Amino acid sequence: MGDLGSVAMNKRIFKDQTSELGDIPFYKIGTFGGKPDAYIPRGLFEEYKAKYPYPEVGDILISASGSIGRTVEHTGKDEYFQDSNIVWLKHDNKLNNLFLKQFYMIVEWEGLEGSTIKRLYNKNILRTQIFVPSLAEQQRIGIFFKDLDNLITLHQRMFSIFYTSCDIDLIIKSVSWFSNS
Repeated sequence: MGDLGSVAMNKRIFKDQTSELGDIPFYKIGTFGGKPDAYIPRGLFEEYKAKYPYPEVGDILISASGSIGRTVEHTGKDEYFQDSNIVWLKHDNKLNNLFLKQFYMIVEWEGLEGSTIKRLYNKNILRTQIFVPSLAEQQRIGIFFKDLDNLITLHQRMFSIFYTSCDIDLIIKSVSWFSNS
């Protein structure tokens, strides 16, 4: 992937620069993809966003520590991410981000390091091989799998609603009656 871009990350935020309440959500590896438990002041956010790497709308952020490979699409909201633990591939539109997200879901990262907490280093990301079809084909692949994921999620929600609103005993009796008929 190194010939397609470089690994980028936010500038380090120190613990004493965060608070439990504040202006801008600060996502650490434990809250990445969930609810933040720390915030940074807007002034610091604006300064760091202007001076240092910051993801663009649509960039796919990836966890590089602990639960390796968890992804979140950056939506453009004002938020900040824990430096080397949450990274993205800066690629100047050489890749379609929906395609890249699907790739991240299936890739088997080589050279993960760490015995207790696994770590995905920038060099591991950049050395990873990826087959890259044309941008048009990447877009079709990305949209197909995004739509498929959305359909699966919809069916799971419908099943959950059906399951919680039904009389399970009645369903079991109905299934038994049909199978005995």
